[in-house]
Amino acid sequence: MSVEFYNKNAEEFYKGTVEADMSETYEKFQEYLKKDSHILDLGCGSGRDSRYFIDNGYRVTSADYSEEMVKRASELTKQQVIHLDMTEMDFKDEFDAIWACASVLHIPMKMIPKVLTNCYTALKANGVLYLSFKYGEGEIQRKGRHFSNFTEASFSQLLKDLDLFNVEKFWKTSDVRPGREDEFWLNVVLKK
Repeated sequence: MSVEFYNKNAEEFYKGTVEADMSETYEKFQEYLKKDSHILDLGCGSGRDSRYFIDNGYRVTSADYSEEMVKRASELTKQQVIHLDMTEMDFKDEFDAIWACASVLHIPMKMIPKVLTNCYTALKANGVLYLSFKYGEGEIQRKGRHFSNFTEASFSQLLKDLDLFNVEKFWKTSDVRPGREDEFWLNVVLKK
C-alpha cells in the first residue's frame, strides 16, 4: 500500500516536495475560488499546498492517510491535519473546493469512482474538484506505491460512466521537481 511508503519515507518525500513550485497550477485553480472559499486539501502530503492556500486567505481543511505526513503537514501549516482515508470520507455539502494534487492517483482504479462520489458529496453546489494523475494508461506499482494513470480520454470515460461532474478543464504539465521534467501530469478541474 502507498500509505506504508509515505510513512517509511516521510522525511525524504517531505524534503523533495515541500518547496516545489506549483504557482501555475494554483493560478488555474484559484480562477474558480471566491475570497472566502473553504478548501479541502485531500491527500495534503507535506502540507505545501495547504500552507499556500492558508497564506492566501482561504479557509483550509487538510487531510492525509499517512500518519507521518499528517504530523509534518500539521507542523508546516500550524493547524491540525486530519488523518483520513478518502475512500471512507463522509463530508456532506461542506467545501467550496477540493484540491487533490497527486493523491487520488494512489487509489486503485476500481475504487476511484467511490472517491469521486465522496468528493461530489463533500462539495457544496457548484463546488470544484482539482485532481492530478501521472499521464498515461493503466495501473502500475513502483517502489512500494500504486499509481492509477489517466489521459484525457480515459478519465473522460470514467466520468461518463459515473455521471456526476462536469469537466471544466484538462491540461498537461511537466513535473515541477528538479530532474523530473520529462514526467508528465494530467490536471483536471471538475464542477459539481
